[in-house]
Amino acid sequence: MAMKTIQMMIDDRLLKRVDKMSRERRTTRSAFIRHALETEIRRQHLRNEETRHAHGYALHPVAPGEFDAWLNEQDWGAQ
Repeated sequence: MAMKTIQMMIDDRLLKRVDKMSRERRTTRSAFIRHALETEIRRQHLRNEETRHAHGYALHPVAPGEFDAWLNEQDWGAQ
């Protein structure tokens, strides 16, 4: 994977925390920050999808009996 070098501003307190956590995880500062950014991007994507789904169900609510055909197919692990 091709990597780009970037420059960013970060305050001393946050940098110390990043460096401490990077050492604890035996990784580099760059890898730690990349992972944090990727995690937040995934979280935001999930929040956006949940909002989109909620909006869709608000516009088109489930009709009574719409999923009744699936009730006997559910398996909640009960023996």
